[in-house]
Amino acid sequence: MEHAEHPHTHHHADAHDLQSASLRRVFILSIVLNLGFVLIEAGVGLWKGSLGLLSDAGHNLSDVFSLLLALVAFHLAASHGTKRFTYGFRKGSILISLLNALILLVAVGAILVESIHKLRHPAPLDGAAVAWTAGIGILVNGLTAFLLMRHQKQDINTRGAFLHMLADTLVSVGVVISGIVISLTGWTLIDPMIGIAIALVILISTWKLLAESLRMSVDAVPESINPDEIVGEMKEVPGVQDVHHLHIWPISTTETALTAHVVLREGVDSAEIVAALKHELAHHGIRHATLETEREGQPCTNPHCA
Repeated sequence: MEHAEHPHTHHHADAHDLQSASLRRVFILSIVLNLGFVLIEAGVGLWKGSLGLLSDAGHNLSDVFSLLLALVAFHLAASHGTKRFTYGFRKGSILISLLNALILLVAVGAILVESIHKLRHPAPLDGAAVAWTAGIGILVNGLTAFLLMRHQKQDINTRGAFLHMLADTLVSVGVVISGIVISLTGWTLIDPMIGIAIALVILISTWKLLAESLRMSVDAVPESINPDEIVGEMKEVPGVQDVHHLHIWPISTTETALTAHVVLREGVDSAEIVAALKHELAHHGIRHATLETEREGQPCTNPHCA
């Protein structure tokens, strides 16, 4: 079994570390912003005696909890291995993404239940205080969603947090639109109708997040990686005859591992080939590759080769 490092691998690792540090700062800022909004909303709710504002503050507090979970996931993903937990607690970041997807589904259910209740029992909105608070919610949640949007394709936990913030932004926009329409026309049914439409939009995105989280939790190949493409590129490396016994699985939401048997042509340097292969794999975000080399025409003694 060959082990080799390539200088470009270090560059990929350094870039990954910089991205992670930047994303942590985004999460900390987002938590501070949203926690501040929760305190303001709860304060106004107590001052005005509004149960609606207090319940919405409780809902927004659950978003702060989701952001905190995502931040915890980053620390788990960076944990070091031990004798008992050889990958550390990195897998915990995948379990957190699954938990966040389930929390989003619960939030969608709550929106649907509340909207259906309003359809059956229409009620006026809670005046200017609610409208102003919804406006502040658009700014805070919208800013948080904007900060996370750039990073949401890099990590499933970030995507979950982004969907949480986007959902709250849409709900706040719906409250403002409903307030304007109701004040102009008196048509109170617009509020629950917008709520149901928003819930369906969130449900579509959340379902994909849940499916991907479930796949990652059972060590399926990450959705962003095409195994056939990986094998094809590995075979294109000069000196590689064949690739078999390939396994690709997520260590965490940000790290992917690969093991494979690589059949080499005669007369090539195995260390150089392994280094070149690891360099190619790093372009796909696979920074944990274990490659076992065999010579062309040499029978494989590993029982898993068949």
